[in-house]
Amino acid sequence: MFHNFRNTLPETIRQIRQAAPMLDIQFGQASDFGKVRANNEDAMGSFIPASRRQGRSHGYLFVVADGVGGMDLGEVASATAVKVLTGEFAQAPAGTMLINLLPRLIQHANSAVHDCTLAPEYRGRKMATTLVACALRHDQAIVSHVGDSRCYLVRNGVAKQVTQDHTWVNEQRKMGLISAGEMAQSESRHLLLRSLGPEMFVSPDTTALTLLAGDVLVLCTDGLHDEMPEALLARIVSQNKNIQEIAGELVARAVEIDGNDNVTAQVIRVRSVEQVGMYRGRPYRLPG
Repeated sequence: MFHNFRNTLPETIRQIRQAAPMLDIQFGQASDFGKVRANNEDAMGSFIPASRRQGRSHGYLFVVADGVGGMDLGEVASATAVKVLTGEFAQAPAGTMLINLLPRLIQHANSAVHDCTLAPEYRGRKMATTLVACALRHDQAIVSHVGDSRCYLVRNGVAKQVTQDHTWVNEQRKMGLISAGEMAQSESRHLLLRSLGPEMFVSPDTTALTLLAGDVLVLCTDGLHDEMPEALLARIVSQNKNIQEIAGELVARAVEIDGNDNVTAQVIRVRSVEQVGMYRGRPYRLPG
């Protein structure tokens, strides 16, 4: 008997595509003034794709920024940087390589913050901000940062710091001049070597991660990571609870421990990934 596959084949392909695993995440976020500060110089933002198609063409973006204390307008700097990054990410051409896109957008954000200092209403007033951004697509996470806002990857209940602080004491530690303990106690531990705003150009550090189902990413400001041990951070975010509750608990615990600074965290839980390979810089779906 002859079978006509002309009509059944497209339907089969459609079913396979619908059944293919997608990057699926949950996220929560929280921020707190802390016990001392009268205003919150932290800012956070995100881009969430509106459809499965946009999830594959653009992906997700999460951003945390910390306006530099002691500057005149830290809250303006952090909010400006987050607005530029999330807005331009949404307008990027479909399929743009995230590892190239993210550093470029951070440079645009730096220019915007720098330009604010030249605006008539801000002329003569200094501003700066740290920033950490994480873009996710398929089974990849691209993390790019400037300053000492951090990203952690929590896998199997263990936290690993993805970013390296752009601070004077961290450079001293890497050169073996001081120990990790001395670095944590140093009065100069918040002295930044890089931040967005003071100069016309900035050089972010960028890292690519391959994600697994069950991974949790945490973006946070120094008001959280300065006082919270990595083991405690990992234990809180590994709980089988609503992700927004976890973000709130993480921030509340940091304020309870110290609270001398603003505290902000974004928590991203990876439920499933779409495994891809790369050919000439372009992703393709792996069989199976």
